[in-house]
Amino acid sequence: MSTVHTYDVLVVGAGLAGMRAALAAYQQGATVAILTKVHPVRSHSNAAQGGINAALTDRGDKWEDHAFETVKGSDYLGDQDAIEVLAKEAGDDIIALEHMGVIFNRNEEGRLGTRRFGGQKRARTFFVSDFTGQAMLHVLFEQILQAKLPIYEEWFVTSTVKDDHGRCAGVIAFEIRTGNFALFKAKAVILASGGLGRVYEPSTNALICTGDGMSLAYRAGAPLMDMEMVQYHPTTLKGKGLLISEAARGEGAYLLNSEGDRFMERYAPNMMELASRDVVSRAEQLEINEGRDINGCVLLDCRHLGKTVINDRLRQINEEAKTFANIDLAEEPIPIRPGMHYQMGGIKTDIDGRCWDINKEWKGLLGLFAAGETACVSLHGGNRLGANSLLDTVVFGRRAGACAAEYAKTLNDPKISEALVDVDHDLVSSILRRPSHDDTIARIRLEMGQTMNRHLSVFREEEGMRTARQVIHALKDRWLTVGITDKGHVFNTGLVNTLELGFMLDCAETIIAGALTRQESRGAHFRTDYLNRDDEDWLRHILLYHSANGSPEIDYLPVRITQWKPQTRVY
Repeated sequence: MSTVHTYDVLVVGAGLAGMRAALAAYQQGATVAILTKVHPVRSHSNAAQGGINAALTDRGDKWEDHAFETVKGSDYLGDQDAIEVLAKEAGDDIIALEHMGVIFNRNEEGRLGTRRFGGQKRARTFFVSDFTGQAMLHVLFEQILQAKLPIYEEWFVTSTVKDDHGRCAGVIAFEIRTGNFALFKAKAVILASGGLGRVYEPSTNALICTGDGMSLAYRAGAPLMDMEMVQYHPTTLKGKGLLISEAARGEGAYLLNSEGDRFMERYAPNMMELASRDVVSRAEQLEINEGRDINGCVLLDCRHLGKTVINDRLRQINEEAKTFANIDLAEEPIPIRPGMHYQMGGIKTDIDGRCWDINKEWKGLLGLFAAGETACVSLHGGNRLGANSLLDTVVFGRRAGACAAEYAKTLNDPKISEALVDVDHDLVSSILRRPSHDDTIARIRLEMGQTMNRHLSVFREEEGMRTARQVIHALKDRWLTVGITDKGHVFNTGLVNTLELGFMLDCAETIIAGALTRQESRGAHFRTDYLNRDDEDWLRHILLYHSANGSPEIDYLPVRITQWKPQTRVY
């Protein structure tokens, strides 16, 4: 007989979105548990460096300005009702975090300090040096410990489960330490499992960012939306993919080509290095493609900022530059290039995190919620502004947790057969029984990542994307037979990697399907065979549903526009 755990709300993932959701659900009186494949403070939210946006009225800032610049940054693909919620509620969430104990930097007057981030005309990014995500993550973990919420650390989810009414009513997972399976019943499940960065190689994302939540929801019948919108960050280290925070440019760093020119003047004469990320990444890639590069890179120059500013506000990235590039930012420029960073698309949700539509305009999965990078509200549309991701996690994590708790109050404990666990247990057993041969998980994973980076990066075109689709289909076939050498159950990382690869291949397939479908250039999706934005035909979202034949089924939703009509983006 399998172990069974029962809660009102189960949160999968313990990054910022997951812990904020769990805390909000707990505060609404629900019984809550968190299930995570890593220790909470090892979540990828740690890697968010630069800051978190908010328009505080006592600074003379307006939420409408923040909202408009987010809409513009999204290349008008973001849903404006969701963006308005984000901008209106940002200030209260910043203050709440400060009251919880996040020690934001302060200015000379002792007030919360700000820096300017890309795509925004004024400084509204609050920060903790250049490790803001880490500071927020530790404080939220303290709140979870104070609330004494149960945390199932190092558990791996293999599938969601449904009750007799077709509602999502829990998950099946195994403990990595022992290999033992358990059924987690819940009236509401919140997926907050982060992004899919390791679908690409290289990537700024941690090795744990494997699209688990997106694939779990997709396989269960929930739609994924705008998966073609993959952000390439302008400043990453060549080869390693390590992120060099936008905070550097926010403090005034320059981008230079091999001729010593600040080339952004040609591409974004007003905003320069602080244009939106898709614009800066394309400009860098054009400089590289046209031969004004240094070994496939351009240069990020911080020298004029001085050692005091670098040590005070950019300490972490300066240490990274010394460790991984043997460069002191105060002494010489560092070579950088665009690198895969963030997924704007994800599990389709409404503004309260529901993965179903209460107005029944699109098909979803009752009982399932999502928040953070794994979700698509849609806030970020075709391109995310820097420092809106941390804000997304706390605003919509909180809203998803509160809504899930209220939804759970309307239901009795779900009735689910424990025999469902046997299906997933048999899947794992079949993987362990596969004979080892020359093919390996690592080889398939590398080929997937390099293929995606080659054909679905800053620039895309039909032939390359069709090639990528063929490769991914072949890799999915190889995944079905690839074996692992470790046949045990205790901390079998080969098994975990195999299951993660299955999730990533699902995500890769949906990215390609969305990119082939969208026949225009918008935001991070730039097609050299369709150079212009086409609002007449493509001012709409692409929904992707799992199908029995393996290829995603495609549907569409209109973009919700409240007050900002699409116009030409100029930076």
